[in-house]
Amino acid sequence: METSNIDTGRVADAPSRNWVYRALPRGVWPYAQLARWDRPIGWQLLMWPCFWSATLAAIAAAEQGPLSTGRFFAHLLLFFIGSVAMRGAGCTYNDIIDHKIDEAVARTRSRPLPSGRVSRRAAKLFMVGQALIGLVVLLQFNSVAILLGIASLAFVAIYPFAKRFTDWPQFFLGLAFSWGAIMGWAAEFGSLAAAPLVLYLAAIAWTVGYDTIYAYQDREDDALVGVRSTARRFGETPRPWLLALYGVTVALVALAFLLAGVGLLSFLALLMATLLLGWQILVLDIHDQAQCLALFRMNGTVGLILFLGLLADLALRLI
Repeated sequence: METSNIDTGRVADAPSRNWVYRALPRGVWPYAQLARWDRPIGWQLLMWPCFWSATLAAIAAAEQGPLSTGRFFAHLLLFFIGSVAMRGAGCTYNDIIDHKIDEAVARTRSRPLPSGRVSRRAAKLFMVGQALIGLVVLLQFNSVAILLGIASLAFVAIYPFAKRFTDWPQFFLGLAFSWGAIMGWAAEFGSLAAAPLVLYLAAIAWTVGYDTIYAYQDREDDALVGVRSTARRFGETPRPWLLALYGVTVALVALAFLLAGVGLLSFLALLMATLLLGWQILVLDIHDQAQCLALFRMNGTVGLILFLGLLADLALRLI
């Protein structure tokens, strides 16, 4: 199975019908795989906290006076482009750092670097190119947002090494992946407030939860190569941990909503998202890799529901 993935230019854990394999030339596939374009759930999970924060800020701004809807939608576009670019750069960086580990893990050894389809030098150049796109996007914001964006790079740099020194690398992923929860607010107001900071903490707990489910796919291989994770830490009893993590997520999102003064539609969306999070905990089978991946991907829908609720709330205020 693994050899077939390498021979066909595919990777073991990406959908074979993804647009990358239908629309892009075969020679581009390894770079698309480095950037995870064939697995859009990653940039979606990076983007949703940005969208939540931007919409939360827009709701708060609309309460204070006329809102520039053009600027709001421009910010959403920039956050989309930035999420795709920086997620791609981060994944490429992670693959460069984890080259040898990926060779030893069944799910990852078909990736471009361990399979030999991309050289380390080419991967580094590709990473720099994506990071430059992210920089161009960042420079479109105000000075506070720019400084915050630069500060996030510290967490991005640390994350690939976290699995070597702590059982909680998912926490470091949360610190990096949730940064958009403050960026959207800063882009609108040029400052921070309690609502985006609480939203950031909520997104960290959410990230630790969903990435723990993802990590159960690799638990046995991780143990063999000495990689640490919350999946290994929680062992056979992840439900109490996930209940706590997702419970904190919901409570803190609700608090952020209250602090920002959102309306009923946002809280209805939070209720729907809570049901999906509860469903993940209820049906989770940590020994079923396919199900773990499917439940992890469900969090893209969780993020979308929260955004749509906030967006509908905003639309009502602009009518």
